[in-house]
Amino acid sequence: MKAIILAGGMGTRISEESHLRPKPMIEIGGRPILWHIMKIYSYHGINDFVICLGYKGYMIKEYFSNYFLHNADVTIDAEKNEITYHNPKAEPWRVTMVDTGEASMTGGRLKRVASFLTPGEPFCFTYGDCVGNIDITAQIAFHKEHGKRATLTGVVPPGRYGSITLDGNRITSFVEKPPGDNTLINGGFFVLDPSVTDLIAGDSIPWEAAPLETLARNDELMAWRHEGFWHPMDTLRDKNHLEQLWAQGKAPWKVWA
Repeated sequence: MKAIILAGGMGTRISEESHLRPKPMIEIGGRPILWHIMKIYSYHGINDFVICLGYKGYMIKEYFSNYFLHNADVTIDAEKNEITYHNPKAEPWRVTMVDTGEASMTGGRLKRVASFLTPGEPFCFTYGDCVGNIDITAQIAFHKEHGKRATLTGVVPPGRYGSITLDGNRITSFVEKPPGDNTLINGGFFVLDPSVTDLIAGDSIPWEAAPLETLARNDELMAWRHEGFWHPMDTLRDKNHLEQLWAQGKAPWKVWA
């Protein structure tokens, strides 16, 4: 089974980091968040990835082209022009990187990689900036059981501000950063039938607009509710929060050993 990961956006809301590199290459614990996402999928047996490149996509190509170099000790014999790798930490990954255009929207990027999909064979699809302890195995089973064309992971967004309850002007309760108001939002981590790409007219189409709206209207979109940890990396504040969790050994998305 394949997983398609969007990795081409500009990441303007985290420009402190993204002006230097694509957003999925921003590091958590010394590793790109893209690596963390792939490790989540790999834990559930999905090791065939298609990465949709755009903004500074060459940096992602260079990262995987030199993956052994990034993850091993090396001896370089300059005279013989030889490199010897010591204890390389390889992953069982097959990574296809496709230039899907700098200005393409999320749906347009998915449309551009449709040729890498097998008709009738479901695939996973996600954004390159969200992590969570998503049970991908259970989600895939749910998708196959309901038989619809699309499954969306519904999550409760993390709280950002303190919540107060008032009686007149008197505060009767205060909760710091409660979860969202129990309204589910799109958490990414889709399971889809390849035919959904027929709903995408071209590069300018966001996946979250007409394609998902059409699927919902036609009763072809199902929600798989995830009640565990989920967090986006939209801003520098988000990045620092995830970094802190990782440094403390409390990263809930680290489901792998």
